[in-house]
Amino acid sequence: MEKGIPPKLHVLTLTPFYPSVGDEVSGCFVAESLARLEALGLTSSVIAVDSIYHGRRKPSQLSPAEWIRYPQLPGNFGLSSAGKFLGAALLSKVRALHHRKPVSVIHSHAALPCGHAAAFLARRLSIPFVVTIHGLDVFNRCFQDGIAAGWRKKASLHVYESARKIICISDRVRTLLKDGAGSAVNAEVVYNGTDTDFFAPGHAEQGSPTILIVGNLLAGKGQELVLRAIAKLNGSYPGLQCQLIGEGADRDRFAALAAELSITDRVHFLGRRPRAEVAEAMRNCTVFVLPSRYEGLGCVYLEAMACGKPAIACHGQGIDEIIHHGENGWLIPVDGLNELEEGLRALLGNAELRARIGHAARQTIIASLTLSHQARKLMAIYEDAAR
Repeated sequence: MEKGIPPKLHVLTLTPFYPSVGDEVSGCFVAESLARLEALGLTSSVIAVDSIYHGRRKPSQLSPAEWIRYPQLPGNFGLSSAGKFLGAALLSKVRALHHRKPVSVIHSHAALPCGHAAAFLARRLSIPFVVTIHGLDVFNRCFQDGIAAGWRKKASLHVYESARKIICISDRVRTLLKDGAGSAVNAEVVYNGTDTDFFAPGHAEQGSPTILIVGNLLAGKGQELVLRAIAKLNGSYPGLQCQLIGEGADRDRFAALAAELSITDRVHFLGRRPRAEVAEAMRNCTVFVLPSRYEGLGCVYLEAMACGKPAIACHGQGIDEIIHHGENGWLIPVDGLNELEEGLRALLGNAELRARIGHAARQTIIASLTLSHQARKLMAIYEDAAR
């Protein structure tokens, strides 16, 4: 046990993101950081939550948690009140846990519904709580206007003002929080960490050049831009392949676009894959690309970088605090098709450039973005909150 760490610090994690049977990837960024915290001496309990409108989830043996379902009015309309329902549903359970094994801190992931529920529990059980903001929609407006969006912002502000600490996954997220909430909130940036043993460089490049995309198949993630860039590269790289890992509502639209662009034979929709297969795909790809329009940080960029691969991302997202263009990665404007095409030409056509950027990328992760870096920062926050 490291010096200065209290041996009996007990943290209750309350999260909507967590691995489950059949979906070992969702929420792995929470589970993996918890595993590293437990190695530092933390005692951990995990309650993972989902609304009653989704199917029941079974706990993963690799990432055990108690799954709880809570009532919620349909859609985003009900998000502003869902935390109260969740808090009420959890009160007796958390009270019993606190009696058996006193909880030092509740760590809630996202303001709604988990942060709202944590604020409810904190008032009734006198347990301090912290909350992590994982994306750019800091006030849960769901990129909408109207009365319901205002309710969600008000509920989110209540959570942030009640929390001992707000953990932001990038300075971009913290800036949005401060701009909307002012000085009444206590916020700190803690970047996500990466397992640099699991995500590590593989063998030398072999076979046809491959572009890898990992992320939900949604318009905001920018997969369409990549498909259009591949069509423009068609004559220059006849063997070029593209692998897409992930599922989402826009899968059929992307498949139709690939057919329209006459690149169906180059584009492979692999669906959701186990964590080990994601790591293997990152080791084997030539370039990692995710030109996302709305990204608080993006763990997949860090994982690709840890594998020694050049990652292409967009300016104005959290990741541009980590990636320095042309040094340890590549940055393009949001929706910058021409810039994406130029970047892919530069990287696919120059193995020495890829190797130099890939090496610098991995060194960036090793220097300050491992799971151990993240765990130590979180442990310090827990200790401070529990005082």
